[in-house]
Amino acid sequence: MDYIFREIRLPKTITAVIAGCCLSVAGLILQVIFRNPLAGPYVLGISSGASLMVALTVLAGNSWWWMHELAQGKSLKILAAIAGSVAVTLLILAVSKKITSNVILLLVGLMFSQLCGALESALEYFADPGNLKSFVVWGMGSLGSTTLSDTRVFGGVALVTLLAVLMFVKPLNALLMGEQYARNLGISYSKSRFYLILLSSVLTGICTAFCGPIAFVGIAVPILSRMLFKSSNQLLHVVTGMLLGSSILLFADAISHRLLGYATLPVNMITTFVGAPLVMYLMFKNKQW
Repeated sequence: MDYIFREIRLPKTITAVIAGCCLSVAGLILQVIFRNPLAGPYVLGISSGASLMVALTVLAGNSWWWMHELAQGKSLKILAAIAGSVAVTLLILAVSKKITSNVILLLVGLMFSQLCGALESALEYFADPGNLKSFVVWGMGSLGSTTLSDTRVFGGVALVTLLAVLMFVKPLNALLMGEQYARNLGISYSKSRFYLILLSSVLTGICTAFCGPIAFVGIAVPILSRMLFKSSNQLLHVVTGMLLGSSILLFADAISHRLLGYATLPVNMITTFVGAPLVMYLMFKNKQW
């Protein structure tokens, strides 16, 4: 019993708390920067970019003898996921300089997501069956693939990044009011936006590396926080978002274990079933940003 708690239950619980915090704050940052409640790591294709790079590492990397050992470890997956999320985010940021419409920008993000998905499918088609199975299982999202030593790395990177986000709360509040307002306050709009998007990418990448792609937490939690605490103070939403995100992921994990009884469902499936109707309900109920 002690072994089950220490090696299975405890790491999974810690992972759910960390992942909930990371995804919620990453989604909040993107929604504030793009001033659109539909922006999020999954919708904008950031998670897809991270997933593509992990696919390249696991599926293609295992085919090259000199990378086989590295591809089996988690360190390369972590770096690949962060690199993929940062690359897609920078592409979206570059496009955002040319496009003023948030709706079109979201569509561009969806197109990036589809392109990453197509490349990922090509890698899966030519992959070795053994590597393909492990990648498909990873892609379904799981909170149970981490150990206590993994949670130390995961938690350490997440803690440093979240503390860095807290240092940008003032620019985050200003960016919500628009570029001109931020400049009037003496805040460097371009630098603040760059660093905040970089932090959001790291949070998304590290979470994707350890848990796989997890949908709707990053988009639903910030909306829910704004509806519950009708405030424009982003420090409040960062804190409440972390609490809500952790609670929702713990709830989703509990459902994934108990829904069928004889099998554990992928956590990504549960967050989608819960998150998609929740986002639609919240958007219809609260039509104002």
